[in-house]
Amino acid sequence: MQIILSILLNGFAVFIAAYLLSGVHIENFFTAVLAGIILGVLNMFLKPILVILTLPINILTLWIFVFVINAVLVLLASAIIPGFYVDGIVWALLFSLVVSLVNSFFNMLKKGV
Repeated sequence: MQIILSILLNGFAVFIAAYLLSGVHIENFFTAVLAGIILGVLNMFLKPILVILTLPINILTLWIFVFVINAVLVLLASAIIPGFYVDGIVWALLFSLVVSLVNSFFNMLKKGV
């Protein structure tokens, strides 16, 4: 039950971010949930590999380059998922920041803080 709640909240966070940002387009809530699942899978499997491969750049930029990696993963997800479109890397970067903030808010609500 906890996993289903997390997936739905992540999909809702994606839906809210797409609503707030004009450069991100989602057709419906099912597409938002699917985007949340795909982004979670990409962050689980592909992001650690990319962080290790870009370790020198991450160290030089004091881990700010991780935001670029997040944006690239959002663009990859938009290429995979029909009905989920991101207009460019700047919108992908803003989208990843908004989704992170909304997910943080939802996690605070779940924990009762």
